[in-house]
Amino acid sequence: MCGIVAYVGPKEAYPILISGLRRLEYRGYDSAGIALLNAKLNVYKTKGKVSDLEDFVKDVDLHGTIGIAHTRWATHGEPNIVNAHPHYSQSKSIALIHNGIIENYAPLRRELELRGYKFESNTDTEVLTNLIEDIKINEDVDLFEAVRIALNQVIGAYAIVVVAANDPDTLIAARKGSPLVIGIGTDEYFVASDATPIVEHTKNVVYLDDEEVALIHRNSDLKIKTIRNKEKTPYIHELEMNLNALEKGGFEHFMLKEIYEQPHSIRDSMRGRLHADIGTISLGGIIDYEQKMINASRIIIVACGTSWHAGLVGEYLIEDLARIPVEVEYASEFRYRNPVINENDVVIAISQSGETADTLAAIELAKSKGATILGICNVVGSSIARATHAGSYTHAGPEIGVASTKAFTAQVTLLTLVALRLAQLKGTISKSRFMQLLAEMESIPDKVAKTLKGSQKVIDIASKFKDVRNFLYLGRGYNFPVALEGALKLKEISYIHAEGYPAAEMKHGPIALIDEEMPVVIIATNKGTYDKVVSNIQEVKARKGVVIAIVTEGDTAVRGMSDYVIEIPETEEMFVPLLATIPLQKLSYHIAVMRGCNVDQPRNLAKSVTVE
Repeated sequence: MCGIVAYVGPKEAYPILISGLRRLEYRGYDSAGIALLNAKLNVYKTKGKVSDLEDFVKDVDLHGTIGIAHTRWATHGEPNIVNAHPHYSQSKSIALIHNGIIENYAPLRRELELRGYKFESNTDTEVLTNLIEDIKINEDVDLFEAVRIALNQVIGAYAIVVVAANDPDTLIAARKGSPLVIGIGTDEYFVASDATPIVEHTKNVVYLDDEEVALIHRNSDLKIKTIRNKEKTPYIHELEMNLNALEKGGFEHFMLKEIYEQPHSIRDSMRGRLHADIGTISLGGIIDYEQKMINASRIIIVACGTSWHAGLVGEYLIEDLARIPVEVEYASEFRYRNPVINENDVVIAISQSGETADTLAAIELAKSKGATILGICNVVGSSIARATHAGSYTHAGPEIGVASTKAFTAQVTLLTLVALRLAQLKGTISKSRFMQLLAEMESIPDKVAKTLKGSQKVIDIASKFKDVRNFLYLGRGYNFPVALEGALKLKEISYIHAEGYPAAEMKHGPIALIDEEMPVVIIATNKGTYDKVVSNIQEVKARKGVVIAIVTEGDTAVRGMSDYVIEIPETEEMFVPLLATIPLQKLSYHIAVMRGCNVDQPRNLAKSVTVE
């Protein structure tokens, strides 16, 4: 959600900033802008894409070795040029870019208006820019101090970078609740909202913590203080990200590439953890908390969106295998309903980016109640990775497509390992059954690869239904979360309304929607409640619904009563979500492409939701 890039050093800033903005396009945005400082501080911005910004400045002198750039996802004020970032201060001596929301911007704005400030935009960001200028002038302090003092008056979330016309060597960066990373090169610095624009320039980065302000001077070492004026020592991390992972690699879209990466991302998430040959699972990141987990009165999983669906699969897995009570909560609701949490609870927070604002807030609430907090995320050094007591990375690699695919299956993979490990420790599973499940899990990446080969049938189905207005997805047991995830993918990238339901709940309302115009996707694999799902298919067909069934290879019963069938390999019931998800991702992708939708950057969506 929104993207920040900044640079100071010996090189021309514009090419670095524009390249960085392109790297951040996956986050979702509706306008773009850039500020460059040479003889004066110049701001250029436009509604639309980064390519529109490039066209806008093609005849402009873009010289300068210091600058800031931004892609905006609208919060305060509609998407237009005036509300786009960067924002000038009233004197045009300061420019600022900002991710997040300043919650008390209205009273701050009124106070500044009383002091004679006039505002061009409707944004909270322009308020902060003028607040910094007002403090700098009236308290006679430098830019760093003005930013630090101003942030003590701010309520809300922010990641900001500030540049001033009278200081051509300095950037000021700060964060609270919204990620910001500083890349350290040779006599140069890079700032970004995540590491993707930085990795091609340097592997050395510093992740700012909440309420930290960084003084970034081209000829000096990085200096960090808290907004309370306490000095901090920068800790330099080494990026593990591979630049090739940020390219499409011959695929038409990042989403398609990431769908096809799943055999590797699932295997990488198991690598070094699953040891089928010796019959054990090693989860080094949480090994010190295993006893806490098996003795927990309950496990609470908090997440949003696709990660919430992964958490639902985790609930089935942990309760089924380890017999520990599990509750799965929307992080966005968890913090507002005064939940009952105690010191014997273990909270598992799941997030692809590790920066999801609602999930971070849920973590802080649970920590304040004394619960043990574990994290599952995909980004090393992210806020959730640092806010939790311990956790495990999914190792899915960078996920650029806004609609999550490989991150979901990687999360489910890791939750499966957690459930199996807890079952082993608790003795709720026999050794022979445990060994059997480990062997089968080890085969899942190859079965995912096999599932990915069946593209033409999915393309044919997509062509039949690309113009419908509604879809219904049904599943039971482990496959109910798969139905939810399948429906979400279709909504996200094709803009077709879709709902996921437990198949048994169809009779309690959704059956009223079924007619010959309603395609119904049913996950009907030959495990668990198979006979019940067959009955649900019959109920759909009796009302002239069109059935698209996901079935186990060789199935004949469901095939005989369905209009369209997609096969997946035979596996254990608990591993079906890792396979059944694949054709649903591909179906959504191909429908979206046929509808002419922007698959990688669906409208109104952001990859990393860093505001509430």
